[in-house]
Amino acid sequence: MRIALVAHDKKKNDLIQFVTAYKPILEDHELFATGTTGSRIIDEVGLTVYRYKSGPLGGDQQIGSAIANNEMDMVIFFRDPLTAQPHEPDVSALIRLCDVYQIPLATNMGTAEILLKGLEEGFLDWRLLEERRSR
Repeated sequence: MRIALVAHDKKKNDLIQFVTAYKPILEDHELFATGTTGSRIIDEVGLTVYRYKSGPLGGDQQIGSAIANNEMDMVIFFRDPLTAQPHEPDVSALIRLCDVYQIPLATNMGTAEILLKGLEEGFLDWRLLEERRSR
């Protein structure tokens, strides 16, 4: 599976903690992340991650493009709902694309945990079906 990992600045430590805890599951999949988040995962957790640009510089839109092109299977985006984000329209567009293309999306640690446990148990195998890939 191709999994995008994104976190707003005040949630990056939470995402690092989460990725560390679920490293045994995540290391079996292709990981993608926005700029600083990706660097931190690589440096602090030791996972291989393809890095897009920083979110405010277009990274969120790059992930959105991958979703629209059926090149992303899951998004874990630890959002900070208490801080105004200058690129909020990009964040909203990314969330909208997840809904349009039926991409599983977690915006907090609780939901992310459920998605990864479901992934581990095979509950998301429908994303791997070839007919879904060729749309």
